[in-house]
Amino acid sequence: MTSPATATGSEPALEVRAVPGLARFDAAEWDACARSPETLASGDETFNPFTSHAFLSALEEAGCVSRRTGWLPLHLRVERAGRLVGAAPCYLKSHSQGEYVFDHAWADAYERAGGSYYPKLQVSVPFTPVTGPRFLIAPGEDPDAATAALVAGLRALRAETDASSIHVTFMQAAESERAAALGMLPRLDQQFHFENEGYADFEAFLGELASRKRKAIRRERREALAPGITIEPLTGSDITEADWDAFYAFYRDTGARKWGRPYLNRAFFSLIGERMAERILLVIARREGRAIAGAINFIGDTALYGRNWGCLEEHPFLHFEVCYYQAIDFALARGLKRVEAGAQGEHKLARGYRPVPMHSAHDFADPGLGRAVGDYLKRERRAVRDLIAESGALSPFRQTCQETGE
Repeated sequence: MTSPATATGSEPALEVRAVPGLARFDAAEWDACARSPETLASGDETFNPFTSHAFLSALEEAGCVSRRTGWLPLHLRVERAGRLVGAAPCYLKSHSQGEYVFDHAWADAYERAGGSYYPKLQVSVPFTPVTGPRFLIAPGEDPDAATAALVAGLRALRAETDASSIHVTFMQAAESERAAALGMLPRLDQQFHFENEGYADFEAFLGELASRKRKAIRRERREALAPGITIEPLTGSDITEADWDAFYAFYRDTGARKWGRPYLNRAFFSLIGERMAERILLVIARREGRAIAGAINFIGDTALYGRNWGCLEEHPFLHFEVCYYQAIDFALARGLKRVEAGAQGEHKLARGYRPVPMHSAHDFADPGLGRAVGDYLKRERRAVRDLIAESGALSPFRQTCQETGE
């Protein structure tokens, strides 16, 4: 697909192409777009590990995303006179699995009305509910013009592939605003993130909590290790193939219990271990020397991103220790601003994580479906804003009235 865009002044026209895979991009040119100030202008992060060429290409090379898995790569390139101006990680999908922004009800309603919801176009990082850039803009380029070219290219690709819709998920707030200005439908959701308010260490963080919550967390951490369990945080060259073997067993167990089939294969973990080990925190729990549980986190320049967890033995509070408290410990030691612990989980509130909004944008070929979804999204946005406000009121952080008697 080639979609020409309007030229500006004496500059050549922007040209948009869809290409089947990250191999069609030079890693340096892709990463320059993913890390540019124009791309990351709406947040505090300067490196998002999931939009890096290393991460996305590992998914493709390991076979986790492909036509067979229902994630066919069709990434967009915006060029001017052969030079990359912008890009977007895009997939032609035959299902709605592995996305974490749920549209199953939309698909069901459209199919019952006689429409075909699949295939659809998904602009996202597969299997990764983490906010990050989705419209990648080359340094020095105009974000509005590049975004307009990408959205026009997505709409042309939708028509060419006979897709029902375009879904840009876990995007940055400023990207959502630009997409809405171009006629896409904004959607709002929430996650729970830990914010580092300049705490010197974990005890300093606990000191900001209400007494009852502080005592509860101390008890959870103590009891998680009570059966002789030790915790080993690993990064870089300290992570061995044996560690990846152990973690993959944990990951497969969680996948089998929660969604039936794990999305990631063993080869993927070896590839990211080779390419970005310094950006990985692998937390392994051992009992009597045997690895029994673990969690993988990815390290940005300002945030730590918790991704997957699993275990071979069930122990009280071990999940909280391995996934949440170890992540906070690491972030505070590194001076990171934030821990993002993944999708869902109101139980994170009691452990110092706060509600924050998540953004996505959607666009439909059928105007009737677009109107129906747009109506629903208006009501959903109001409900999510109310939910975020209510969740914030349940914060464990100390208030004067809670601390009387100490």
